Amino acid sequence: MSAIELSADEEVETGASRLGLYLAFLQLVFTLLWTTYVIFLPKLAAGVGIRPSSVIFILMVDQAIFTVTDTAMGIAADRIARLTKWLGPLIGLLTALSCAAFVALPFVAATGMPAVFIALIVTWAITSSALRAPPLILLGQHAAKPRVPFLAALVMLGYGVAGALAPYLGVVLRDYDARLPFIISSAVLLLTALGLSRVADLGQGAKQVQAAVKPVRLNGLPMLFIAAMVILALGYQLHFSINSEAFYLRFAKPADLQWLMPVFWIGFNIAMFPASVIVKHRGAVVVMGIAGLLGAAAIVIAEIAGALNVLIVAQFIAGAAWGCMMMSAISAALWIGMRGAEGKVTGLVFSALALATFARMAAVAGGLQKLPDYAPLVRWAPVACWLVAGTGLLVIAAARMQGRRSEL
Repeated sequence: MSAIELSADEEVETGASRLGLYLAFLQLVFTLLWTTYVIFLPKLAAGVGIRPSSVIFILMVDQAIFTVTDTAMGIAADRIARLTKWLGPLIGLLTALSCAAFVALPFVAATGMPAVFIALIVTWAITSSALRAPPLILLGQHAAKPRVPFLAALVMLGYGVAGALAPYLGVVLRDYDARLPFIISSAVLLLTALGLSRVADLGQGAKQVQAAVKPVRLNGLPMLFIAAMVILALGYQLHFSINSEAFYLRFAKPADLQWLMPVFWIGFNIAMFPASVIVKHRGAVVVMGIAGLLGAAAIVIAEIAGALNVLIVAQFIAGAAWGCMMMSAISAALWIGMRGAEGKVTGLVFSALALATFARMAAVAGGLQKLPDYAPLVRWAPVACWLVAGTGLLVIAAARMQGRRSEL
């Protein structure tokens, strides 16, 4: 290989790494914006006459919209990316519309117009889907296949850091007027999205997606992978969002939760990068399956823990397992969708996450965790979800390996 070719390959790898860092920051800012929205939504809704008990249903509508639009936006972005170079600018345009609707929420809330308020939320929810699957298409286009797991870990780092910061954000912002946080978070997000196409150009020497591609069919491995992702995401939602606080409150005070809840996300962020090496050599499905079983064991330990230190270790391991699942899921989605369907498959992954979030909110709205007959189900469902999905993924991985051997 000539020095010129080596230099070109190094430039491509450098461009892909910069794009990964940029997407990590994009995920960080967007996830913090969502956290800000959840913190202030009850106050804003009260301003237009919506009862606090109805806020959970607004959040459920958001997740229902994400379930549909994340996949639809991914499919549309695939087609745009194959035909034009305008994917980056389009993401910026949709983000501008999304941020405008988001910034308008606290101002409309002060006017007492519920119809306009809900319309703005729906607009924001639909257009914000442009910030999930579509940017990952750029990563799929610019990254060589062996680099995908590391870059997926890099992107998910933004998501994990935002999860760790969320409890502190809730404490810091709860007494502030909503307008300033909404304006600042939207401005940072918009500037980040507008710069996306420029950063993507750093890897312009990378492989390009061909115009004629064979679409990924929703059968076989892709469908089983997405079904497993729904189950794994449901286990995460029930464990972290419902059960974790109750686990900690057995040993700690409510004021300590802001320091204890981020333990899960510390494990999430630390585990992804070493696990990405295993994904590179053994495959994403194998790592997802092992992480599912390891996470299920960690939740069992958290359930029966007799001391705070034991619980902290169990939560750290559970977070590490979820980080491995998420990094592996994004890697698998980009691999399955390579050659022009990255948006479709990654969109399905994000839709699976939204669907699981919707299910968790429905459980909370129904008060299942407080009903004596259903409380044990909510407590042990995360173990069942991660155990069943993890086992199923390992069976799929073993079957695929056996099939390859039989072909030799």
